[in-house]
Amino acid sequence: MNIEIDWGAFAQVFIAAFIGATVLVSFYAMGLRLLVRAGRAPVVGPAEFTDAIAVISEKERQRAAKAAAKAAKRSPLTDGQKKLALFGAYACFAVCGGAVIFAILLIVFNH
Repeated sequence: MNIEIDWGAFAQVFIAAFIGATVLVSFYAMGLRLLVRAGRAPVVGPAEFTDAIAVISEKERQRAAKAAAKAAKRSPLTDGQKKLALFGAYACFAVCGGAVIFAILLIVFNH
């Protein structure tokens, strides 16, 4: 029994996966950055997990929300620029969601 590996196809899959992961992570990071610039920093409330490594308390969550609100007030951006940054953030998240949906459809229907 002789097994042959198509190294060209292997390299093609590796490069496509690497580029796809890089683009997806970059758009997600840019979306988060634009969301913060728009004055809408994501603050997550406390969670109750029995095996959680780090869970913030309600006091810490309130402190983070207060700091985010204070930073939003000090923002040098105008209201129009904040709206543009928010639109850009949503567009980046839409690109991420579209890429994930496209990848799932590609796997499911192109076998």
